[in-house]
Amino acid sequence: MAAGTLHTAIDKSHRTLTKQSISKIFFGMMTERPSMTIFAQETKTIRTMTFNYDVIVVGAGHAGCEAAAAAANLGSKTLLITMDMNKIAQMSCNPAVGGIAKGQIVREIDAFGGYMGIVTDRTAIQFRMLNRSKGPAMWSPRSQSDRARFIECWRGILENLPNLSIWQDTVHELLLDGKTVCGVKTDMGVEFHAKSVVLTNGTFLNGLMHIGRTQIRGGRIAEPAATGLTEQLVSLGIRSARMKTGTPVRIDARSVHFDEMAEQPGENDFHKFSYMDTSHRVLKQLSCWTTFTNEACHDILRQGLPDSPLYNGQIQSIGPRYCPSIETKIVTFADKPQHQLFLEPEGETTQEYYLNGFSSSLPLDIQLRALQQIPAFRDIQIYRPGYAIEYDFFDPTQLHHNLETKQIRNLFFAGQINGTTGYEEAGGQGLLAGINAHINCHGGEPFVLGRNEAYIGVLIDDLVTKGVDEPYRMFTSRAEYRILLRQDDADMRLTEKSYHLGLAKQDRYELLKEKKASRDAIISFAENYSIKPHYINSGLEALGTTPLAHGCKLIELIPRPQITLENIAELVPAFRTELDKVPVSRKEEIVEAAEILIKYSGYIRREQIIADKINRLENIHIKGKFDYNSIQSLSTEARQKLTRIDPDTIAQASRIPGISPSDINILLVMLGR
Repeated sequence: MAAGTLHTAIDKSHRTLTKQSISKIFFGMMTERPSMTIFAQETKTIRTMTFNYDVIVVGAGHAGCEAAAAAANLGSKTLLITMDMNKIAQMSCNPAVGGIAKGQIVREIDAFGGYMGIVTDRTAIQFRMLNRSKGPAMWSPRSQSDRARFIECWRGILENLPNLSIWQDTVHELLLDGKTVCGVKTDMGVEFHAKSVVLTNGTFLNGLMHIGRTQIRGGRIAEPAATGLTEQLVSLGIRSARMKTGTPVRIDARSVHFDEMAEQPGENDFHKFSYMDTSHRVLKQLSCWTTFTNEACHDILRQGLPDSPLYNGQIQSIGPRYCPSIETKIVTFADKPQHQLFLEPEGETTQEYYLNGFSSSLPLDIQLRALQQIPAFRDIQIYRPGYAIEYDFFDPTQLHHNLETKQIRNLFFAGQINGTTGYEEAGGQGLLAGINAHINCHGGEPFVLGRNEAYIGVLIDDLVTKGVDEPYRMFTSRAEYRILLRQDDADMRLTEKSYHLGLAKQDRYELLKEKKASRDAIISFAENYSIKPHYINSGLEALGTTPLAHGCKLIELIPRPQITLENIAELVPAFRTELDKVPVSRKEEIVEAAEILIKYSGYIRREQIIADKINRLENIHIKGKFDYNSIQSLSTEARQKLTRIDPDTIAQASRIPGISPSDINILLVMLGR
């Protein structure tokens, strides 16, 4: 029953209702959801009701969906509160998932039992593996998704999860018992109580959109902003600031001259996001298209700069350096005569396209006139212009590594509220926040991923340790152990951890064990099978590689760049027989995993040794052991930052910007090390 129906039924005639009759009104035909307990006063006029949960998640973006699903799947009675159930997991900006380093995060979410990878595979209209020309540590999957089906798929998953309820409403206040959160209050006046609350409000906290000099309050176009929470949190001592992001114009494909653009088709090999046996490319596969701006386009854009919110003082908050607006590009790179644009489909059947590379907050007429200077867009029709949006975020150094706030117990933050940008970064935070919110309710040690275990671990450690001075986006360069954090082995790194935690289910764990056994059998065969020169040399020469001077093990040949497991198997029938033992449905995935381990084993071992050395510092705990302000041998900057961050370990302290090796040595000496 809809929320409005519930309140109408309760308020009508101000009649007396019992607990039993309230239950009937609320549940209707959907009764007996075990996640909901109802308490009501038995008075003549009932105006308030209280609902009890273990975990409440506020916001159903990418962070909120993963958080709610994780908490519910672990067994917590969970409530997901969203402004609009028709916008669950809305792709607010481009209709794509993954990309450089982001694709690795999605594979980690999937390996851990999250849903972003599964939903992306089911709704994909194009898939590509980026960075194939580089080593496998840099390979990054990326997929275009059907925006509407992405929402539909996520909603279908969430509505059918045990332990999870959904409520459509806006939260404007936290309920507190001193410095401990105990629930939330909504615009409808409903109070929901819980042992843990996860805020994933995205761009909605005091959101303000800009199109030229026009300002519109909202969290997304045609959607209201969320107010009240920032003001309350600031009053409780949590530091807040403003960030800015933007989105481009949406184009009607019927007005585009595609024959004057370059086509960028997708790939159709075995790669996908989920390690599970999800459906593979079930939707029609579509191309993206590329074109370029030109000087005539830039001239029009320059005419609009006096009315640009970015340059007339209207916007003063922090924006992303790595994804600049088109007006920023023509100012910062004034010498460049053109900038590349990517036209991306929004869905399998819609005519709506997303113009990647043309993010803008310029006036509508400037955006249109500038685009009309590009030959392919000379007759352009649009659905809506690009716009910038400012919103509140909270300094993430105010969080513990489990994403619980330091100032308020039982309160967790995930997603753009922590100063990040991107669906993938949000989803990774949401997954960890949901896990830790569940642990917070039922007992256990906080769950934290290390920097050598996952990109998600790098992401959260960067946020908590270093903070942000611009919207945080993951790059492979941020991970010092990226050879260990490849997209192909996220399941090997994380699924067993998730299984023992209780999140990954038995079927996922069995797939992992089957894959590992098959992969290791291939490697073992290669390690033990001997090759003689006269047997293999003619084949090696045909592959363009040097013949053998003496016999060797098969595994010594495979690292050669001209050799793959498949082409060497054509020369070694016994090895072909070994490869044919691999389950057909996952053969390509398993063979690729084995080949990567063989070819890069030396690099992997070397990086693992370095990671193990650094991990020793991760085990030296210092939280609560020092009064940093009293240690005069530390630099002033070190005393201030160590006091503010209060790091858990020596390793975390060493990663704080401004903390020098000499500062770390002083702490180690004081510890007697």
